[in-house]
Amino acid sequence: MQAIQDYLAMGGYAAFVWPCFAATLIVMIGLYVASKQRLTKLQSEVAALEALDSPRQARRRSSSEETR
Repeated sequence: MQAIQDYLAMGGYAAFVWPCFAATLIVMIGLYVASKQRLTKLQSEVAALEALDSPRQARRRSSSEETR
């Protein structure tokens, strides 16, 4: 049990080390959440653009079939 306490005390630097770990963890979680939200937004934008492009592709296909 003493070894665990010594490890957690970080040689007397625990007051500096553990807050840094906590700050890093908070930043990493924030980056993950922001990236996930951005990905979802971009995926919905791509889906909307693809839905707009579908009628155009159908018209292009029909016009190219008529020229054959």
